Amino acid sequence: MKGIILMGAALALLGLLGLAIPEFSTTQTKDVAKIGDLKIQANEETAHAVPPMLAGGALILGLALVGVGYMKT
Repeated sequence: MKGIILMGAALALLGLLGLAIPEFSTTQTKDVAKIGDLKIQANEETAHAVPPMLAGGALILGLALVGVGYMKT
């Protein structure tokens, strides 16, 4: 049952993070052109949003899994 508790704790932590930081961005470097040894690169930043319902659902499900894990032990 320790696996259920750990999975629940991880899921609850991800839910909390999703509620605390609902938007984040990632940066990716892409090659635009390459001529011989010369490379032209561009950084592309992409924004991502975590829906509050998804984060809240993950938090509730994680806490439920932790509770079930403790009840089974």
